[in-house]
Amino acid sequence: MANIRIITEKCIGCGICIRNCPFNAIKVENKKAIILENCTLCGSCVSSCKFEAIEFEKDEINNTDDLSSYKGVWVFAEQKNSIPAQVSYELLGAGRKLADQLEVPLSAVIIGSGLDEAIKELIAYGADNVYAVDNQALKDYNDELYSDVLTRLIQQYKPEIVLMGATTYGRSLAPRVSSRLNTGLTADCTGLEIDPEKRILLQTRPAFGGNLMATITCPNHRPQMSTVRPKVMKPLEKDASRTGQIIRPEIKLPDEVRTKVVETVSVACEMVNLTEADIIVSAGRGIGDPKNLKLVEELAQVLGGAVGASRAVVDAGWIEYSHQVGQTGKTVCPKVYIACGISGAVQHLAGMSSSDTIIAINNNPDAPIFKIATIGIVGDVLEILPLLINEFKARLGK
Repeated sequence: MANIRIITEKCIGCGICIRNCPFNAIKVENKKAIILENCTLCGSCVSSCKFEAIEFEKDEINNTDDLSSYKGVWVFAEQKNSIPAQVSYELLGAGRKLADQLEVPLSAVIIGSGLDEAIKELIAYGADNVYAVDNQALKDYNDELYSDVLTRLIQQYKPEIVLMGATTYGRSLAPRVSSRLNTGLTADCTGLEIDPEKRILLQTRPAFGGNLMATITCPNHRPQMSTVRPKVMKPLEKDASRTGQIIRPEIKLPDEVRTKVVETVSVACEMVNLTEADIIVSAGRGIGDPKNLKLVEELAQVLGGAVGASRAVVDAGWIEYSHQVGQTGKTVCPKVYIACGISGAVQHLAGMSSSDTIIAINNNPDAPIFKIATIGIVGDVLEILPLLINEFKARLGK
């Protein structure tokens, strides 16, 4: 287990480390700092010491006896306003397969306030157990508090696999937790499998700009941690008849934290959220000119969908980054994805290839997009879009 150690020969008892410890886990006696039992191994004291008198010792785990004590698959269930994010259900779907292969329980971990209904939903979507830390102080996401709570839970219950969403929160939380646990983390996974012989997690993700897929393992450390983008995995069908065990661990929160949510301001957004849209109409460089985006926007409006774009269109400054679909943008999985003038670079395909129906419009019959398209239309996108707009308007009575 990792440990914080005071090098007494160097320590002069200045107290700087005490002021930098967010958990009040250091005291000074006889002009020497002492690490207390409530230390969370966050490491703030190490970097604050001017005399290099504090050392972060990370013990290597290299034998199967140590690893054998870790059992179970965990999914961190991100929530907002006590409602689990859709990616939480998607991860439960992926976690269910992994847990069944390993013949271990699948557990969800949820941190927040007023979680009773959320717990029922997590069980209905596949969780055998739900670890719920319900505290009013945890109502709003906080890096310090959430990473402290999740780290302590993992240390106490020892899951062998922990899955988290590659969301704004997940991308901040996962590396903090993995660092404290001295274990590996694979980000933005697109595939998760179990090696049946070694019982280790095979984590697949794009590498080298999306030009190849790399499979990464964490054989000597636990837990094995992965983040997965929303819309990459499929959730299970909801089963309200499922029952599961609810565990409510008692976690003492630190008395003081460095950041607090003072106010939350909700802003109404006119654009449909790409990751939640059922229909997406995306523009590529094949539309020729930024003024032609109005055709893409009009088709999206007629269909009640959202506007997406390839990286080339975003890099050209034709549309904001928030519309970008692909490896360096958003990963989407709508019912219908209409690619307008998009050739189909592997980076773009990585972000939309899981769509239920893909309609591709391109004047190049050899464009890679046609290899994954459900319906392919070869022709001038500027001629085809007005035809589609008029036809859908007529059929939909708009």
